[in-house]
Amino acid sequence: MNRLIECVPNFSEGRNMDVINQITDVIRQSKGVKLLDVDPGEATNRTVVTFVGNPEDVVETAFQAVKRAGELIDMRQHHGAHPRMGATDVCPLIPIAGITLEECAELARKLAERIANEAGIPCYCYEAAAFTPERRNLAVCRKGEYEALAEKLASKDGAPDFGARPIDEKVARTGCTAVGARDFLIATNFNLNTTSTRRANAIAFDVREKGRPVREGNPITGTPKKDENGNTIMQPGTLKGTKAIGWYIDEYKIAQVSMNITDINTTPLHVAFDEVSRCAQNRGIRVTGTEIVGLLPKRCLIEAGKYFLEKQHRSTGIPEGDIIEIAIHSLGLDDLKPFDPKEKVIEFMIEDDSAKKLVDLTVTGFAEETSRESPAPGGGTISAYMGALGASLGTMVANLSSHKPGWDDRWKEFSEWADKGQAIAKELLHLVDEDTEAFNRIMAAFGMPKKTDEDKAARSAAIQDATLYAAQVPLRTMKESMKVFKICRAMVMEGNPNSVSDAGVGVLAARAAVLGAGMNVKINAGSLKDRATADALIAEANELIKKANAEEADITAIVETKL
Repeated sequence: MNRLIECVPNFSEGRNMDVINQITDVIRQSKGVKLLDVDPGEATNRTVVTFVGNPEDVVETAFQAVKRAGELIDMRQHHGAHPRMGATDVCPLIPIAGITLEECAELARKLAERIANEAGIPCYCYEAAAFTPERRNLAVCRKGEYEALAEKLASKDGAPDFGARPIDEKVARTGCTAVGARDFLIATNFNLNTTSTRRANAIAFDVREKGRPVREGNPITGTPKKDENGNTIMQPGTLKGTKAIGWYIDEYKIAQVSMNITDINTTPLHVAFDEVSRCAQNRGIRVTGTEIVGLLPKRCLIEAGKYFLEKQHRSTGIPEGDIIEIAIHSLGLDDLKPFDPKEKVIEFMIEDDSAKKLVDLTVTGFAEETSRESPAPGGGTISAYMGALGASLGTMVANLSSHKPGWDDRWKEFSEWADKGQAIAKELLHLVDEDTEAFNRIMAAFGMPKKTDEDKAARSAAIQDATLYAAQVPLRTMKESMKVFKICRAMVMEGNPNSVSDAGVGVLAARAAVLGAGMNVKINAGSLKDRATADALIAEANELIKKANAEEADITAIVETKL
């Protein structure tokens, strides 16, 4: 899985578009990241920027943007409605895919240290990156705002985590920055079949973590109860990590429960939907759909789709696009207006549409591309695709079996097999393009200059590195294709008997994939100067070929007895 994080820096300038553009140009021109949104606010005099990418590139870009903001914004002249303490007020890192919150917290601490040391801007670390429990709360770090910095910097308790020093000309200009890590926040509205704000609020109070005040006498109009410290006693709601309120939307002529889910690991989107639906039903109201404000990670829809499939006792081992469609319809994401995942899902928004992939071709297009006089795609690519087809056939039998009449008590068993098959097929489809890329690396290495001895040495080394990689990729195809036999064997033995021939063809495809990829391992290993490495690769390939032949012979013999 690709590692992906989001960064949402808030810059203390919302009126001067020249300054805003100079800062955001730093992000636009950075490699490995994509700028998703720039939202300036005149009243707040603040611009919220959102960009995503791999962790290393996002952290580098964040540093450059914070540094540039410190050069352009003079906090001595800043006034706005929003709390702030620096040219870059906050800079949170948010895990999206393939990375944990704890890893983002460590990246945030290193970023804060670098900002302090190289850009001269003192930094506080907040939320998951905080060094003390108190500083997890941004309000504690920002207490007194910019105007209190001179006093805070002079005190031991108020000093920043990095770059602590008495206020000087530099700090007076840039202020301080809070760098942190937090979970992704989903802003969502649940549509209700009522116009009553009061009813919507009641549902919001039922579910939000804060809950509602406990009252004397009448639960609605009674006097709130206080504890011994004079604080209002609250009855917590049912959903942790959520904030919610009810309101009426004139545009849609309905009331909504408006919710921020601040911890999507504790309360996923689908859990919030079901709980709001339950509480609404208790009050004679129905949730008609869901509106997503802003963006969301793909996993939120995948988790939701699988959740609703499992509730139906249906297999979750279906294509990713189908799972997302189930989520869209189950959550009612298209209730108020069409929901396009390509415009709302972060991972889809950053896909490079200009990058041509073989797996995106039609079946006819793939065959035609293979037939052309160019040497790639070639046998290694086709082998990976045959392996993917084998995995897909095994998966198909598992899905048919999970939905077979009379086998309802076995749906989970076959769903698990289908999930495994989808994972194998996905990896092999990735190897379809990876094998062609490996060949292209060899061609690129041969195209390197060879005028000087240094050129020749560099070219020779590059050719050997590329050749080794071109042998390793089909070996990965072989290993992944070997996993297909286990799924197809299980489907031949236990699956829907009407589809036993399909599982048998899956076995044949898997064998062809292993043997074909093995040929590519051998032909590329033959060009390696490091004979010990080459011999090891060939020996491993031969062992896999031997096992594939045995698996194919054994399973197809079983298939023949069932035909």
